Amino acid sequence: MQCIAKPGEAEQTINKSRFIAVAEYCSDERSVSLFLGRLAAANHGAHHLAFAFRLQTTHGIVQRFHDAGEPSGTAGKPILQFIEGRDLINICVGVVRYYGGINLGTGGLARAYGGTAKLALEAASIAPFVEMREIGLVIDYAQFDACCRELAKLGGTLIDKQFGERVKVIASLPVDQAAAFTRRYA
Repeated sequence: MQCIAKPGEAEQTINKSRFIAVAEYCSDERSVSLFLGRLAAANHGAHHLAFAFRLQTTHGIVQRFHDAGEPSGTAGKPILQFIEGRDLINICVGVVRYYGGINLGTGGLARAYGGTAKLALEAASIAPFVEMREIGLVIDYAQFDACCRELAKLGGTLIDKQFGERVKVIASLPVDQAAAFTRRYA
């Protein structure tokens, strides 16, 4: 699986309709909503905002698409097919359409939405997907600096720390490193 390391954007005009696609990393459905809200606000005069997303959750992969008033299966589904075809995860692609007055037909719409999404994905920077796990630890002050250095070395991040009699740490790190890391500092 792969994910978006840097967002991608593309635009094309087909039979006077303007299509703008943006592909962005989204970690959950809330970030999908925020992304789509920003895209809609930036294109408030657009006639349609179709999208598709695919997310890794604790219950497996969740993927959805929305045709935004276009005929069923002509907008969101072609976008999702390009996401699936590249085996991308934790991604949302939104495609805005400014209607130009010429009907494209169902095949034309599918090619336009899917093609613009494909261009945005090609413009994005793609990286291997690393599934992360959040862990909580309680460690001694003497262990804190070593813990932070090792966390960074493993590609993890420190989410929160609370200092009391001991240090409470919440961190995120690759799933395959989480168990061993937790054992070292337990």
